Amino acid sequence: MISRRGFLVGSAALPFLSYASIIPTLAAGRQDILVVAQQLDNMTSLDPHESFEAVGSEICSNIYQRLVHPAFDDPEKIEGGVAASWEADAEGKVFTFKINREAKFASGSPVTAEDAAFSLQRAIKMDKGAAFIINQFGFTPDNVEKSIVAVDDSTLTLTVETPTSLAFLLYCLSSSVGSIVEKKVVLENASGDDLGNGWLQKNSAGSGEWVLVSWKPSESIMLSVNPNGAYKGNVKRIILRHVVDPSSQLLMLQKGDADIARNLTTEQLRVLQGDENYNVIRKGVAGLILMSLNQKNENLAKPQVWEAIKWAVDYKGIQENIVPLTHEIHQTVVPDGFAGAVNDTPFHKDTEKAKALMAEAGLADGFDIVMDHYSAQPYPDIAQAIQANLREIGIRVQLQAAENRQVLTKMRAREHQMALTAWGSDYFDPNTNVDVFCNNTDNSDNAKTKPFAWRSSYMNEEFAKKAVAARDERDPATRIKLYQDLQREFMQNSPFIIMLQKTEIAACRKDVTGMHLGTLSDSHSYARIAKA
Repeated sequence: MISRRGFLVGSAALPFLSYASIIPTLAAGRQDILVVAQQLDNMTSLDPHESFEAVGSEICSNIYQRLVHPAFDDPEKIEGGVAASWEADAEGKVFTFKINREAKFASGSPVTAEDAAFSLQRAIKMDKGAAFIINQFGFTPDNVEKSIVAVDDSTLTLTVETPTSLAFLLYCLSSSVGSIVEKKVVLENASGDDLGNGWLQKNSAGSGEWVLVSWKPSESIMLSVNPNGAYKGNVKRIILRHVVDPSSQLLMLQKGDADIARNLTTEQLRVLQGDENYNVIRKGVAGLILMSLNQKNENLAKPQVWEAIKWAVDYKGIQENIVPLTHEIHQTVVPDGFAGAVNDTPFHKDTEKAKALMAEAGLADGFDIVMDHYSAQPYPDIAQAIQANLREIGIRVQLQAAENRQVLTKMRAREHQMALTAWGSDYFDPNTNVDVFCNNTDNSDNAKTKPFAWRSSYMNEEFAKKAVAARDERDPATRIKLYQDLQREFMQNSPFIIMLQKTEIAACRKDVTGMHLGTLSDSHSYARIAKA
């Protein structure tokens, strides 16, 4: 059998840094403190109406409530959060929510319909990256105060432009951008017309189980229990430490310097197999690893090159030798587990076919290209494998590693050539991924909306039309069929090479219970955490 190291061509050993040597021993023997070792470098903000990265959304979902959220044990079902009940009118245009009068902010103030209206209006007015999730219902900065209204303290109404499925609206409102903030506190900390954005990036004003104490980028996050929240366990403080190296995370777990390790790779997980001192929680999640080819590059703009790269990659080898315990092969934009997901895997390594496509593109001699990727594992190992695969068809890849948020910032500025990154779904409906990959209606640099496809300068008007048609289809069976057909077209005719779907891992010491991993990144929860 080929070893992991043998599979990687030209791989270099990563330097080892024992974070345990510089972190006080807080975890061992302290029931009231939970220490988590985790890669935290992809966050740019903890304002829930701005945060649009996986870890940031996870943290926000532990600090804030939304009107509704997917059920813990069945994400296809919606449960009330701030909202106690909801209903749609006969036309499907006016939606009424009754607020749970027992919900309280960390300040002790009750959550009101006015707070909920302000929060949703704020997300639309700020118009940050995640705003598209709810502005797709026709809300704009100009009309939102008339469309989202607090009728009284306990009644909120949303009026949309066109008839909309209640289920689809609820799933969108369950995303992190639907978080409810305390209006009074946020406005008291506003600077100019920023609606409190500068303050809320590193402070909190929520009604969730936890309160943000501090965030030091690429270092740590500290949460304390919300005295007015729903949490009833014995943990009073959660300390999340940024630990890049999975081997260091494992060492911390073994020494008792961490209660939970969140980013162990196959190598470390094999060490824990069969050890009764640890409980490894696994959950298939809506996270995809993919390559994006920027269409501003003339070589990458050729469809034959898209296809050549798809046939050059050794998906099976990468999955079996690098990520066998943490990822599965997946090649379509809708993750497995979602309604309408297509699990076809037509692409496999076929070097001769890929070379023929390169020749057809007029690039038989190949070309030089730079590929950005996250510096945290398993991305460096996967990047090296891709580099070796593409070298066989003449594409000479220079690898460029950086922190997660640096790679994302570069992509958001459309400055990458190739990028190996991850994409996590925002809500439990196939539209969440299909929309951002297919529906780019303005490809200009100063476009008002900038979906994932826009980042790589990719625009396909036919795919955009089909994405909207699938989204708006009222018949469930027809809607699923439209999404399935579109996925198969997209995987054959786009500059995105979707490779793997993630299995989320939380390795816990045996005295820790209640760690919950959800299908979406913003449903990973410490709401039931306890420590013996």
